[in-house]
Amino acid sequence: PMGSNDLPFIFKESTNDYQSVMIQGQISYKIANPKMLADILDFTVTDSGTYKKNDIEKLNQRIINEAQTSTSSFIHNIGLKEAIRSGKEIENRILEGLKSSEAISMLGIEILGANVLAVQASPEMTKALETETRERLQQEADQAIYERRNFAVEQERKIKESELNTEIAVEEKQKQIDEKRMESEVQRMENNRKLREMNIEADIVVENQRKIFIEQKTENDKKEAEVQGFQIEAMLKPYKEMDWRSLTALAGHSDARNNIALAFRELAQNAEKIGNLNISPDLLESILNNKRPEKK
Repeated sequence: PMGSNDLPFIFKESTNDYQSVMIQGQISYKIANPKMLADILDFTVTDSGTYKKNDIEKLNQRIINEAQTSTSSFIHNIGLKEAIRSGKEIENRILEGLKSSEAISMLGIEILGANVLAVQASPEMTKALETETRERLQQEADQAIYERRNFAVEQERKIKESELNTEIAVEEKQKQIDEKRMESEVQRMENNRKLREMNIEADIVVENQRKIFIEQKTENDKKEAEVQGFQIEAMLKPYKEMDWRSLTALAGHSDARNNIALAFRELAQNAEKIGNLNISPDLLESILNNKRPEKK
C-alpha cells in the first residue's frame, strides 16, 4: 500500500484512580520506504491479487501499540475526570510518540497525523459521572438560587438598613432641633427670669426710695407740726390768763344769740344779786328757734 492510509484505533488504559478509559481515534500514515518495510514484513501478492500473508494487520497493530505506549504513562498519572478532558493532550502525545519512535522509523513509515475522537469511561462510570455531574449541576443551580436569594435578602437588608439609618438620621436631626428649641426656650425663660428679677430689684429700689421719702416726709411733717404747735402755743400764751369775757370781746362776735347766751351766763353767775328777772315770750321763742327777734 503506497498511498496514505487512515488507521482507526481503540485501546483501553487505566488512570491513577484505577478507572478504565477507552481511547478512540485515527492515525494517518504512508509508506515512505517500501524496501525497509518489505525487509521486515511480507507483502507478497498471490496470482489472484491477494496478500500471501496478513502482515498489513501486523503493521497496523504495531502502529497502534506504539500509539498506546506513547500515551500510557501520561494517562496512568492523571485521574479519570482529567483523562476524559485531555483528548487534545493525548492526541499530541500519540503524534509525537509515533514520529520519534525508532520502531516506526525502521518500518519505513511516515506518520502524517493523529486524531483522538473520544476518551470514554466505562458505561457504569459514565452513568455515575453523569449522575455526579447532574447532581453537581443541580447543586450549583441550587447554590445559584441560594446565592440569588441571599443576594436579594442582603439587598433588602441593606435597603432596610439604609432606611433605618435614614430614620435614625432624621430622628437625630429632630432631636437636635428639639434640643435647640429647648435650649432657646430655656434661654428665653432665663432671660424672662432675669428681666423679672431686674424689675423686682427696680421695684425694691423704688420702694426703698419711697420708704426713705415717706420716713423723711413723716419726720419733716412731725418737725413742722412741732414747730406749728410751738408757734400756736406761743401765740395763745397771752390769752391763757384772760377770762371768757375778754376772749369774747376779742373774738368780735356780733351774733345776738351768742350775746344773749353770754348774758344769761353772767346772770346765772350773779343770781344771788338779782331779785326778779323778766324774759319776754318773743325773746325766749327767738332763742329756742335759733331766730333773731324781729324789730318793731
